[in-house]
Amino acid sequence: MLKNKYILTFIAIGFFALYHAQEVRPISKSEVQSIVSENNQKIKISTEAFNEAKADYRQTNAVFLPNISVAHTAIATTNPLMAFGSKLNQEIVTQADFNPDVLNDPSQIQNFATIFEFQQPLINADGFYQRKAARYKMQAMALQTDRVKDFVNFEVENAYMQLQLAYKAVAVLEKSLEAGLANLKLANDSFNQGYLQRADVLLVEVRVTEIKNQLQTARSNVKNASNYLSFLMNDESDVVFQPIDSLVMSDILLETPAMVVTENRADIKAMQLATNAMETLYKSDKMTFLPTLNAFGSYQLYDENLFQFGADGYLIGAELKWNILQGTKRFGKAKKAKASYEKSKLEYEQYVSQSKLELNKTKRLLEDAKSKTQLSQLAVEQSREALRIRTNRFREGLEKTADLLLAETQFAKKQLEYYQTIYEYNSTKAYLNFLMIN
Repeated sequence: MLKNKYILTFIAIGFFALYHAQEVRPISKSEVQSIVSENNQKIKISTEAFNEAKADYRQTNAVFLPNISVAHTAIATTNPLMAFGSKLNQEIVTQADFNPDVLNDPSQIQNFATIFEFQQPLINADGFYQRKAARYKMQAMALQTDRVKDFVNFEVENAYMQLQLAYKAVAVLEKSLEAGLANLKLANDSFNQGYLQRADVLLVEVRVTEIKNQLQTARSNVKNASNYLSFLMNDESDVVFQPIDSLVMSDILLETPAMVVTENRADIKAMQLATNAMETLYKSDKMTFLPTLNAFGSYQLYDENLFQFGADGYLIGAELKWNILQGTKRFGKAKKAKASYEKSKLEYEQYVSQSKLELNKTKRLLEDAKSKTQLSQLAVEQSREALRIRTNRFREGLEKTADLLLAETQFAKKQLEYYQTIYEYNSTKAYLNFLMIN
């Protein structure tokens, strides 16, 4: 039994040494926010999503700009039609080439062709609407990126407050452990003098052990909160952060005339633009029933030798094309686009309604948290005074050990609850600010 006790002691010392051996880095909330804005992976992913949408929009430049290509081909043929046509392109046809025997059974001929081709869209109504829809999508992604930055900033505030709360818990439990050890010494002295029974001393020892366990958990929470901050900052170094800013009730609250969700909020504007994109795509699908007009042309260089340009020619023209019927494909596609548009409108209305519901709920939670904090502060003062009275009476032998331990436990509990209510109040206020950012 004694051997096991020594083993547990060494393990506890090892954990304590490991905790204090880690690098402790003081850090302010503003510093965390600065690092996160530069390195956070969620923000980078959102930025790349915007770049994707921007690239898609740039692809729609094809609605206005020509498609130009260059090709060089080489053939060798005895095909009568191809052989005669190649001679014509090379401008080397002679009277002898009209001999029926030569026409029907020509000798092998080589042809090297360099061709410059272009295609110029003139009227493509569906393409114009697709370009407009792509622009809406790009604008929506830009707003979504802004909203992601706002949310990450809220995450930073919340994570930093969790770190502050974890340190407060450690401080409370360290003081509680100090008081518990003092009570244990006092209990042992009273036991040696015959004023207390062994059972009373054991109760104090149990309370000290309980505080040590809680303190170990609180220190682990400090590491967990530090690791989460490291994750937000995309920092792989294993450090324990120490908050420079104190955990106090925040007085920062964004104000709007009626504190309501507005259409100017980035995510709501993004939803509206997404709906506009769906509407535009629906119009684009309807425009596929109209004809398209495109210009085309080519400039050719021919010769019987490689990269020689003995003859040339050009071709220009325009095509008015009208796909009258593609089975029922276009009808089905248009109906699907309309359904997607209607669905997007409903999702937008639902999102706005849900955002208003969330805002009203958060405002009520903030009021509750404020009231809870005030009551918790009063409870701390009352439990402190109760502990002071019972401690003095215990030293005079007028108080039971169990009552003293209960008062000490209650005081520590009320302190932790008080700091928890401050955290809840600040976190709720930060979330309310996030909901009202325009």
